[in-house]
Amino acid sequence: MWGKLSQSILDGGEDQEEGLFDGESEDLCSLSPTQRMYGFAACLIAGLACMFLSLIVFAKPIKFALLFTFGNVLAVGSTAFLLGPSQQIRMMFDSVRLFATAIYLGCVILALICALLIHSKILTIIAIIIEICALFWYSLSYIPFARRMVSELMIRLCDTEL
Repeated sequence: MWGKLSQSILDGGEDQEEGLFDGESEDLCSLSPTQRMYGFAACLIAGLACMFLSLIVFAKPIKFALLFTFGNVLAVGSTAFLLGPSQQIRMMFDSVRLFATAIYLGCVILALICALLIHSKILTIIAIIIEICALFWYSLSYIPFARRMVSELMIRLCDTEL
């Protein structure tokens, strides 16, 4: 995987026919590996910038929630440039991370509902905190044994028996 990535960056990646990671190329997405890397970087940087800019308007939770959630979705969606949209969706709804994806997407929708429809600052802050936790848990699903390790650590830290 990383060999193809580094070779596509060093060679320019214009003359390769196979996809960036696994040889599958999307019919609807005819971007070269270099263009995919640029799209990924631009989307990730824009998402991170929105998340950091949202800290400026932290005192106004509704604006904060909109900017933070938009940046969050941009950053997570940036990997679709690398893998392709259908592969990204397949990986998100894989049986290993199905619940993590559902909880994350539910929290994104909940944060937007609290910010746009309910206009409750307290509910919006709570929804954003839950969204951050859900994104963290979703991200851990891509690291082997990370969720199990974090779960065991939390059990040990929160254990009340001596």
